[in-house]
Amino acid sequence: MKTINMLITGAGGQGVVLSSDMIGEVALAAGYDVKKTDIHGMAQRGGSVVSHVRIARQVFSPLSKEGEVDMLLGLEKLETARWGYFLKPGGIAIINDYALPPLSVTLGLDTYPTDAEITGILKQSTDRVYVLPATKLAAELGDVRTLNILILGCASVFMPIKVSTWKEVISERLPEKIRKINLAAFELGRKEIQSVHL
Repeated sequence: MKTINMLITGAGGQGVVLSSDMIGEVALAAGYDVKKTDIHGMAQRGGSVVSHVRIARQVFSPLSKEGEVDMLLGLEKLETARWGYFLKPGGIAIINDYALPPLSVTLGLDTYPTDAEITGILKQSTDRVYVLPATKLAAELGDVRTLNILILGCASVFMPIKVSTWKEVISERLPEKIRKINLAAFELGRKEIQSVHL
């Protein structure tokens, strides 16, 4: 298997680090080598959080280079656009259609980019840009905190790892009281991305 370079972006509290941890655990369970690293801004105040994950038979560095990311998972729109230059030509961008304006926008010092501007930034690298109402779907499922697992369900469609492995890791990693709803979120993510991709 060739190396899979992934970048997960979002704001503090959205589950970016848990998402990257679970991707790593799934890849290890499938027999691959994994390296990952997290970059936290003012995460506890809704600031930027980014995780690099690299998967292969053997991986030496956790950081992906600019223009070499195979899959960009964005839990917040603007954060996804900020890291768009890491996408390789033909890479995959999965974006949660959710805006969490930064302080500069809230104070009126800046403007939040339009959806067309955000997708335009990503489409400079690839046409494989998928925008999904993931926060809304997670809320309709019963718990908006399942957002990150729903996005992992989307990502799993493009990865050479069995669905059963993903489900086993989710079941082992999460407490019993939230296991069922998160497994449902994972399946919903798979269904949603397949409806627009396949």
